[in-house]
Amino acid sequence: MEPGTPIEVVMTKWRDRPHWEFPTRYLGSDPHGDWLGVAAGTRFERPGAEYVAPVAQVVLVPGRDSGTDRGHLATFHAAGGPVAVYVDITTPPVWDGHVLRAVDLDLDVVRGTTGRVWVDDEDEFAAHRTELGYPATVVVHATRSCARVHTDVARGAAPYDGTAAAWLAQVTAPAT
Repeated sequence: MEPGTPIEVVMTKWRDRPHWEFPTRYLGSDPHGDWLGVAAGTRFERPGAEYVAPVAQVVLVPGRDSGTDRGHLATFHAAGGPVAVYVDITTPPVWDGHVLRAVDLDLDVVRGTTGRVWVDDEDEFAAHRTELGYPATVVVHATRSCARVHTDVARGAAPYDGTAAAWLAQVTAPAT
């Protein structure tokens, strides 16, 4: 894929229920995976809701050779954003041409603008686990992925160590 290629991110919830969809641009890849740029002003849409990105963001799609550690999508926000890092715990993302697909498994790891790190939506995960009948393998995958990502974000391990800054600069740089 060439840098600048438009990529649509399509997130669903369990049992193929629609969730967030938003346009991005492919930036490139590094040992951590593929990087997608989200310009400030980008519209995120889902049934009954819309969100407009207040600042530029980059989304890291974990590398295909990461095996079971691919169960998340990490979003890094430019300064002034509502958070610094927001990681959706998902099924392993799948490329479908120029569309990236993943199932959001409710749990999120967040680093706020003050540096505090927490897990969000544990109550939603617990409810959906029962109401939607998440299989045991999905529950194990989600909880393990969440714990690993939380540890990495809290420690500032790569790629949560500033690695995203160079990719984010590509999205925030003025057009030439």
